[in-house]
Amino acid sequence: QVQLVESGGGLVQAGGSLRLSCVASGRTFMSMGWIRQAPGKERELVARHGWSDGNIVTADSVKGRCTISRDVSRTTVYLHMNSLKPEDTAVYYCVGRIGGRTYVGDDDYDYWGQGSQVTVSS
Repeated sequence: QVQLVESGGGLVQAGGSLRLSCVASGRTFMSMGWIRQAPGKERELVARHGWSDGNIVTADSVKGRCTISRDVSRTTVYLHMNSLKPEDTAVYYCVGRIGGRTYVGDDDYDYWGQGSQVTVSS
C-alpha cells in the first residue's frame, strides 16, 4: 500500500513556472525528494527534503529556480519551479527514503513514484 503519486507535470514555455506535487500514502518517509531523468542523461537528484524543514538539498543546476517544500504532515512534498529552461525537460520522479539502513548515493531511495513528465518548450 506504500506509494508515491506525482501530479502537476505538463507542457510549459521557457521562462514559465510549474509546481509538482507528490502525495505519499501507506507510511511516513524520513525524507522525500525529486529525481529527474531525461533520455541520454543520467538520473539527477533535483532536490531532497529531510525530516526537518531545514534539511534541504538542491542541485546546483536548479538553485535559484527551484524550491522544495513539505507539508507539516510529511505526506506531501512539492517542487516549485520557475524560470524553466528546455534542459529541465525530463520525467520527474518523487522518491522517498524510509531510513534504517545505509544509503549508497543520491539515487538510492526505497520508493519511487511513476513519474511526471515536464516538457519545457523553447
